Amino acid sequence: MKTNEEVVREAYRLSEGSVLDGDGFRALFTEDGTFNDMPNSLTFRGDQIPQALAGFAGVFPDVHRELLEVHAFGDVVAVELRIQGTHLGKFPTPIGDIPPTGSRIDVPTADLWHLRDGKIESFNCYNAANVLLAQIGAGPDFKSAIDAAEAATTGV
Repeated sequence: MKTNEEVVREAYRLSEGSVLDGDGFRALFTEDGTFNDMPNSLTFRGDQIPQALAGFAGVFPDVHRELLEVHAFGDVVAVELRIQGTHLGKFPTPIGDIPPTGSRIDVPTADLWHLRDGKIESFNCYNAANVLLAQIGAGPDFKSAIDAAEAATTGV
């Protein structure tokens, strides 16, 4: 049986743009396992898990995860990493797609993997989404936020 660290390292290998095996990645999870994108408050289960991988790789087809530190503590594996890639696909947003910019991303990330009996029970990804957005030219729209707050306080 593989160690928990080996299972997690295999998950990273399967999610590389050059490999991208969503079904293999999903097979590492328990039946009710979850992939939690913490900054965006999204949870993926079952068949959604490989779809989430494919969706990200569709935007950044050369996605690579540079593992900086990997620490296994019983059934928990903590990883510090950088998610890297090139923005070559449409980036979906609630108001439309951001066209490909060709910009490189290098996003600081911390992942917590919880395993049970050699399978991933939950994968919590804490990526710096604000850094990713800034790197593809989608910085915050402070003017809209200020206008909305002013309208809410003045009733206008």
